[in-house]
Amino acid sequence: MLLTVVAHSANVQDRDGAKLALTGLLGRFPRLKRIRADGAYAGKLVEWTRKICGWDLEPVRRPSGQRAFQILPRRWIVERAFAWLGRYRRLSKDYEELPQTTEAWGYAAMTGLMLRRLAQSNAF
Repeated sequence: MLLTVVAHSANVQDRDGAKLALTGLLGRFPRLKRIRADGAYAGKLVEWTRKICGWDLEPVRRPSGQRAFQILPRRWIVERAFAWLGRYRRLSKDYEELPQTTEAWGYAAMTGLMLRRLAQSNAF
């Protein structure tokens, strides 16, 4: 389940885009304590997240000396969510002109996924 979606232009560094996403979560999820992220989000972003947001940002890193493919703990969850969203035609490529449109389609796609899961579980 997505907590927030932030789309930005390609000239914004991923770490700066992460700050946009994280500040969008402030005050919305009081039980949020820990966030797992790709290893590229290590460094100053970890300290910034702890200082500004009060959360622990844990970058998932490959074990040192790893040469062959190996599934990283919890990383597959994010990759699986991207694969689910990529099934939606409007999200499979960068079709949209405005970042807000891409964000809206992300929410719409995840809402559709959640509704389908609820219907399959006979929760209604």
